Amino acid sequence: MNANNSAELLNPAKQNDVSGPEMIGAEILVHALHAEGVEFVWGYPGGSVLYIYDEIFKQNKFEHILVRHEQAAVHAADGYARATGNVGVALVTSGPGVTNAVTGIATAYMDSIPMVIITGNVPTHAIGEDAFQECDTVGITRPIVKHNFLVKDVKDLALTLKKAFHIAKTGRPGPVVVDIPKDVSFQKAPFHYPSDLMMRSYNPVSKGHSGQIRKAVSLLLEAERPYIYTGGGVILSDAAAELKAFAELLGYPVTNTLMGLGGFPGTHPNFVGMLGMHGTYEANMSMQHCDVLIAIGARFDDRVIGNPKHFASNPRKIIHIDIDPSVISKRVKVDVPIVGNLKEVLVEMTALIQSSPARKNQAKVDAWWSQINEWRKKDCLKYDRDSEIVKPQYVVEKIWELTKGDAFICSDVGQHQMWAAQFYKFDKPRRWINSGGLGTMGVGLPYAMGIKKKFPDSEVVTITGEGSIQMCIQELSTCLQYDTPVKVVSLNNRYLGMVRQWQELTYDKRYSHSYMDSLPDFVKLAEAFGHVGMRIEKKSDVEPALREAFKLRDRTVFMDFQTDPGENVWPMVQAGKGITEMLLGSEDL
Repeated sequence: MNANNSAELLNPAKQNDVSGPEMIGAEILVHALHAEGVEFVWGYPGGSVLYIYDEIFKQNKFEHILVRHEQAAVHAADGYARATGNVGVALVTSGPGVTNAVTGIATAYMDSIPMVIITGNVPTHAIGEDAFQECDTVGITRPIVKHNFLVKDVKDLALTLKKAFHIAKTGRPGPVVVDIPKDVSFQKAPFHYPSDLMMRSYNPVSKGHSGQIRKAVSLLLEAERPYIYTGGGVILSDAAAELKAFAELLGYPVTNTLMGLGGFPGTHPNFVGMLGMHGTYEANMSMQHCDVLIAIGARFDDRVIGNPKHFASNPRKIIHIDIDPSVISKRVKVDVPIVGNLKEVLVEMTALIQSSPARKNQAKVDAWWSQINEWRKKDCLKYDRDSEIVKPQYVVEKIWELTKGDAFICSDVGQHQMWAAQFYKFDKPRRWINSGGLGTMGVGLPYAMGIKKKFPDSEVVTITGEGSIQMCIQELSTCLQYDTPVKVVSLNNRYLGMVRQWQELTYDKRYSHSYMDSLPDFVKLAEAFGHVGMRIEKKSDVEPALREAFKLRDRTVFMDFQTDPGENVWPMVQAGKGITEMLLGSEDL
């Protein structure tokens, strides 16, 4: 969508359902955030947003959390949004405040996370004059937002904010930037806030085409080797319960993408594991050899299907359901496209299956399950369980056992992310919080902060590496100030692990700048921030350390696990290969 403020209302008469006296722009912003039910705003003040911060100081409707870097403000709001489904809100100043926030905005955009980012700007008369701390916020953020606005008139501010929240959370969700020049924040206007909103230029479809749905059901019931492939859209549309009912009714195998973990229970017998570059053998083989594939809220990205030509080499019928028509047939041509809200479409499909006189080919489906169970015997996630060196997989398994699968697990990006995805069995949606599309290092700790503010009684664990954690480690200070006692599990292998793994396999072991040879003492560092630090060097100490950390419910605990520096993530599909061309271990090299 273009960056403008001209979208028309279909029913403008409803604008004044919430009204009040004349207010300055900053006060209008605060009232609008309250009207939207905002609970938390993560931010960092600066000159262009001081009127806004002054109004925040005067109110008690929502809590502002002062981060130590603007990137963390957006990540924390993002983590809150991923865990709740609500719109996350961040507030930053102009210039470097905006540019520091860009990574967080792009991270949310790639994973379709509903967010509103409020940015300050120089006064309207100074825009384009290279004023102090000026940057072209609209231009910079245009490629990484669902929409953005520059508010030049205070009279437009309330309506713009209503549009921003509406756009962020409807259709395919995404981040929306509202750029507010400083003079707009202190100019006055009557406050009118609409209770609802309809925009001529923005009307996302929610109900799927009934004819296409009937075609899909017919294909599914005729299938001999069916497969249910689900992604992050299941989480975003809160359709996990509907997916489970649909899959159990059919009795078909189910796989999740990295972003879809928890959308279908990880301990369910129909679940064949995550698929893709580091997916299970059985998940990838099933993806390649099925005859009818239904993709639900997934986008056939490069980390899932590998080489598109290899994927297309086996004929199959493909059904694709998504709220966003632009992703359908984008990378893989499909036979039955269905545009709509996943929850609504799955409910309709389930009802059609239940009422259909046709019945699935049970004998063929049973034979398909027999083949899948043969693939399962590969035990593709095996590792050396007798090693005295701490294995990262073992640490993740122990976290799953001790939290009984009920924790919020945040991760940074790298090997530790893949091990967390492989070895923590997610039975619930919105419990696995990670950066999938952009692959952003440094998100783990801010994600955890955002979640802990909303769910103070829940266990929130960040699984990270010694490289990723240092990118936003200053937020340990925020954890102390705002009483967000999270648990940090650093799988410390002294390398940028995923980089090292690629260098080992593809670059003839030329470990160019992937070795971390001047790491801090993380125990002392954690203690310097006012937290508890632990260093764990032996396998026998892993479980006791985790138990002790989880007992300290009111303290942030940093656990520095000294793990095997040579451990690799298996299975692995190398770049340019097909998803069945997997390396299952070092023996395949």
